[in-house]
Formats: sequence, C-alpha cells, structure tokens
Amino acid sequence: MDSAALQKYLLRLFERHDVELEVDEDGWLVTDGDFPAIRAAWHEGASDEPGRLDVDVVLSEERYIEESFAGVGGGDAGCRDALRTFEQNVFHVLLAACWYVTDERRMRIAAWDIGLRTWDVFIGPFSVRGADAASMPAEALASIEAAVKREALTPELHWLRLVHSHIENGDSRCEALLDNEPWTAGTLALTAVPWPHGGDYVARCFMLLDVRDY
Repeated sequence: MDSAALQKYLLRLFERHDVELEVDEDGWLVTDGDFPAIRAAWHEGASDEPGRLDVDVVLSEERYIEESFAGVGGGDAGCRDALRTFEQNVFHVLLAACWYVTDERRMRIAAWDIGLRTWDVFIGPFSVRGADAASMPAEALASIEAAVKREALTPELHWLRLVHSHIENGDSRCEALLDNEPWTAGTLALTAVPWPHGGDYVARCFMLLDVRDY
C-alpha cells in the first residue's frame, strides 16, 4: 500500500471518530496545522517474511511515538492486516490521550498516583498472536504498575510498549520500552510474571500515561 492510500485510510479512520486532520507538505496528517501529527509507512516483507507497518506520532518538536506492526500476507493484504492490528490495539489509546476522544469499550482507563501527582493511564488490550490458550496474566499489569510508580516521571505524556514472546521449546523473552527506549525495570517486572507455557505466541500491550490537570 503506497503512502497516498495510507493517508486516505488514516484520514477516514480519524473522521469516523470526529477528528479532522489535514495533510501537510511533508505528508504528515496534522491537527489544525500543528501537533499532534501522524504518518504511516508500509514496508513489504522479503520472500515469505511478514511486512511491517510503521506508525509515527509527533507530539512536539522533540517528542514522538514510534510503533511498528507486522502484517501477514502479501501486498495490500499484509498492510491491511497490520492496519487492523494498529486499529484494534493502539489507535484508540492514541485517540484518547492525544486527541481527547475516548471510547472506553476499546481500552481501560485507570488513575495511578505516581510521585506527588495523579496520572490518567490509557491501557490498550493485551493482544496475543499464536497459541489460542495464551492469555494475559492478571499479575502482569499489577507488576508494571508497581514498576512505573517507582519512576520519577516528568509531568508530560509518556508511553509504554510491553512484549512477551514464548516458543514451544520453553524459551521466552520479555521486553518493555518507556518513551521508545528500553526500560529495564519494566522488563524485569514482566519477566517475574507467570506467563502461559503452551505453544508459540507473542503478547503485546500499548499504554499511555498523562499527568492529570487540576
């Protein structure tokens, strides 16, 4: 799928949620000529490998969110598969925290006290690809919450990407990113959780944290 088709898809997706974006001269979809801005790019996979959809959201001159999604299938079918994953797992979290349009059917919203401030936490679904029996352990979110509350967060928007992968032979790996950077405390928090052992699967979750205004 080329950049023009992706632009049209994103414009229509936002329009369905009453958000009007404009295309600037660099191909970004901007909000009233300013931030936040969003852009997507599709990279076809080599041979039988999945393709990759990259979605970037610019919050300010110096801060931006980078997310990527695998797409199964060749050509436009692979891109549409990746777009479905983006829409189901990340879009509504971004929409709520960055564009202030909230659909609580598509995410969970919590209030966490971190330091001396209260934060609104927008929690996307823990999506699983692979073994049907795999599910998100209840302890995972509690473990991440405890780790976040030990952080000294600056009073601005922050984002988390949580990943757990497991393969049949028993090997597993956890990864947590905070503001696009590896987050060791988060990775350790995920590793301490009793994840399911059956089959091959990858579980992911995207979260945004925004300090509450009073």
